[in-house]
Amino acid sequence: MKEIELLAPAGSFEKAKIAFLYGADAVYCGTASLSLRSRAEIQDDDLIKTIEYAHSIGKKVYVALNIYAWDETYPEIIEMAKKLEEIKPDGIIAADGGVIDVLKQYAPSVAINVSTQANLVSLHSCNFWYKNGAKRMILARELNKEQLKYIMENKPKDMEIEIFIHGAICFAYSGRCFLSDFLACRSANLGDCAQSCRWSYNLYAEEKNNPGQYMPIEMDEHGTSIFSSKDLCLIKELPEIIEMGVDSVKIEGRLKTEYYVASIVNVYRNAIDDYKKDPTHYDVDKYMKEIEKIKTRELTTFYFNDRKNQDIQEYDGHQYNELYQFGGKVVEYNNEKSIIEVRNRLQIGDTMEIIVPHKIEPIVFKIEKLWDLETDQEIDYINPGVKGQKVKIYLPVKCEPNWIIRRKKV
Repeated sequence: MKEIELLAPAGSFEKAKIAFLYGADAVYCGTASLSLRSRAEIQDDDLIKTIEYAHSIGKKVYVALNIYAWDETYPEIIEMAKKLEEIKPDGIIAADGGVIDVLKQYAPSVAINVSTQANLVSLHSCNFWYKNGAKRMILARELNKEQLKYIMENKPKDMEIEIFIHGAICFAYSGRCFLSDFLACRSANLGDCAQSCRWSYNLYAEEKNNPGQYMPIEMDEHGTSIFSSKDLCLIKELPEIIEMGVDSVKIEGRLKTEYYVASIVNVYRNAIDDYKKDPTHYDVDKYMKEIEKIKTRELTTFYFNDRKNQDIQEYDGHQYNELYQFGGKVVEYNNEKSIIEVRNRLQIGDTMEIIVPHKIEPIVFKIEKLWDLETDQEIDYINPGVKGQKVKIYLPVKCEPNWIIRRKKV
């Protein structure tokens, strides 16, 4: 069975370390201002640290430089290309032909991965970029599995194929969107998307012969989220994808929390490893049980199984999980009083789950005691307060730094 790369998002150096800890083979991150997630926390120094750390543990880093650039941006792009040639990521993700031309000139030793933003929906398109120096093709989410199989069976042998398997889907075709620019003067194609497709809207109908008389279309008190897509989830289809020989499966979410990254990466890491060990007993239910605890929207297979699939949109704008939330992150383990960084209110009696790397079943326990970090006095509860707020807590098993703990909501 061909090895398949599990590729995770890294919106910061800390998130990259979490992704690797929980089983990612590689991460993708942005440049400070030239990727489609300019609000992610990766700055140039963090980018260098991420690459150095990844290579020290045998992992990979792909850097996104996938904006559609105006001419006035090219001096910055050239300087960034020169810098990437020096720090040597494992690939540069780009979509704009002009940007790719610059990369070939100023970062010739770094592989080019053609972004999904380039709308790669055919073998012909993949071959075009391959002939023009690209190594890996990140296919558009709009492809179905028959189209994917055709590309896999007919592509050049050393062309790599990457697909998205989990995370947010953009309302626009392959993420090419002008809605945010139109409504908020923030261009999605330059990395500053306001996520206008997630907003709630009031809708009205105007009768043709009575202009100016607007009748409201049915919705709830928050309006309706007609543009908001469900999240992609191909955990059930993962065995098919592995058998096709896809090189890399990608999780979306550079703006998501460490908790989300750890949890989702851990699910797919376990699923891939379990399938490789025993393909005949792949149990999707145990992975879905975990995903249900993590998801922030409803889930869809999008067009993977059926190009006519209508179950795509999230009309009620649901964007939270009623069952679980980020509890904290282990800072230091001790037999009696471990230290965790608090991310939501914790109190005596709360049910918690420790997410153990490479294990699908979390360790469940109840908070019996909490101690103030500074005074060592027993306390009944703690709120997150300032960034980096910490507390002492009893943990039932030995935990490593950066293990994630979730809290079950009451």
